[in-house]
Amino acid sequence: MMRTTVTLDEDVLARLQEESKIRETSFRGTLNEVLRDGLDVATRRRESPKGFRVKPRSLGLKPGLSYDSISQLIAIAEGEDSR
Repeated sequence: MMRTTVTLDEDVLARLQEESKIRETSFRGTLNEVLRDGLDVATRRRESPKGFRVKPRSLGLKPGLSYDSISQLIAIAEGEDSR
């Protein structure tokens, strides 16, 4: 065991004191448990994969239309007279 001085923000101190009452444990015990829990979460976040996978879905494209030319699609959607 090592002794050290830690400066806590007022809101953190209040939350730890309340948690200590709820758990019915000493302030030191509560502080150690909460720190362990927080460190476990930090470790899991660091070790979890960062990427994600996109699941492809059908867009329900209409047959007979060419989707290779954006200008043709806009012309069909807006009509030839809109230009």
